[in-house]
Amino acid sequence: MLQVNYIRENREKVLERLNVRNFKQPELVDQIISIDEDRRQTQNSLDSLSAAANTAAKQIGELMRAGKKEEAETVKLSSAGQKEQIKVLSDQLAAAEDNLYQLIVQLPNLPYHLVKTGATPEENEVVLTYGQPAKLPTDAKPHWELATKYDIIDFELGVKITGAGFPVYKGKGARLQRALINFFLDHATEAGYKEMQVPHLVNAASGFGTGQLPDKEGQMYHST
Repeated sequence: MLQVNYIRENREKVLERLNVRNFKQPELVDQIISIDEDRRQTQNSLDSLSAAANTAAKQIGELMRAGKKEEAETVKLSSAGQKEQIKVLSDQLAAAEDNLYQLIVQLPNLPYHLVKTGATPEENEVVLTYGQPAKLPTDAKPHWELATKYDIIDFELGVKITGAGFPVYKGKGARLQRALINFFLDHATEAGYKEMQVPHLVNAASGFGTGQLPDKEGQMYHST
């Protein structure tokens, strides 16, 4: 995720790099800068008011200890509205920070400075290729036909149970799935990786942190 300081200090560069990615909402950049300006002003006002309130509280304490109750009451009255003002500014700051975050997460990462502009695959520059695409015979069958022929995957049952994109592996298909999982886990462990069993569900913060949100929210299943 782009940092707001970088966006503010490199507006033209950010817009230029977003254009390379054919980003369709460049107006978000100026919206972010505007909200950030309001946020910083609110933060400054809140800091100043909090400092004044702390000074007043300290002064009241000193006057009370010195037996100067009337002077302490005068200071207390003069600072009576500060607590409410601090609450208002704190709410404004929280709202600005939330709005800022919701906009920033919509910006994609900027492409490397050597990446050229290309609106279509034909305009993009191929820097490196590895290997050759597999050349299948003309009578080659797609995986879904092979799965049905050998009775190793049931796509229709998966749709009935869960929805599209969740096939049911059965028989040798289930065994193959399990064997592949074990193979790759063993291979990764031998390479020094540590096996982890993590939850099947993630919260919104994890989704944003890994770049799955907000653009993939429509592909997610929600749980409460």
